[in-house]
Amino acid sequence: MKKSTWFILSGLIAALLLAGVVSNFASSHPDGLDSVAREGCTFDADDNITGGTCMAQSEAENQTKDSPLAGYGLRGVGNDVLSTGLSGVIGVVATFAIGGGVFWLLRAGTRDRTKQNA
Repeated sequence: MKKSTWFILSGLIAALLLAGVVSNFASSHPDGLDSVAREGCTFDADDNITGGTCMAQSEAENQTKDSPLAGYGLRGVGNDVLSTGLSGVIGVVATFAIGGGVFWLLRAGTRDRTKQNA
């Protein structure tokens, strides 16, 4: 196998391990953007906004909340760890397939132009 093939495969394996295993150890606390959006508001024990002024008050409900991969999990899988891992793996595979397809198309277009100029 060529060096580039080994490089791509090792990157894919690393991404699959990170998405499938390490993703389960991610923090459940709001990320930086969520934290900034919540600044200036007060919250009750259930984390509902009770007062103040912040960007989070104009937040709308997620329109993809009923999709199979909503909420960093896979709908229909009862085990949270497995659900999160599988959704990460599906995301990596989909991203790799789309990215690989785009690069394949670009490479094929370059080859066609090279043959026409020869």
